[in-house]
Amino acid sequence: MPYRAPSIRICGCILTTGSKCQHSIAADRARKARFDQQRPNASARGYDSKWKQARAAYLAQHPLCVKCGQPATVVDHKTPHKGDTKLFWSRSNWQGLCAHHHNSTKQSEEKRR
Repeated sequence: MPYRAPSIRICGCILTTGSKCQHSIAADRARKARFDQQRPNASARGYDSKWKQARAAYLAQHPLCVKCGQPATVVDHKTPHKGDTKLFWSRSNWQGLCAHHHNSTKQSEEKRR
């Protein structure tokens, strides 16, 4: 099976297909750190003790991940609320997910939108 030729980046790194250079990785970390500094903490975004109680009650009623049937550990907002408290507290917008589907599958779906 043929392979793609290695690529040469602007920084001078020679990379095989599917790999990232150390400069690209460092730039990604710096960009994410800048974003995290501007982002409010979880409590300021509405994830406080009232949310923890509502989350526990929801998971008791909906104990399985809607994607794979494994035990659900996360209450996910189907539509991102982006600070809208009415959408945040709308139980029809909630779904139980396992950590794998919340942290990988759901995140990549939202990035594609």
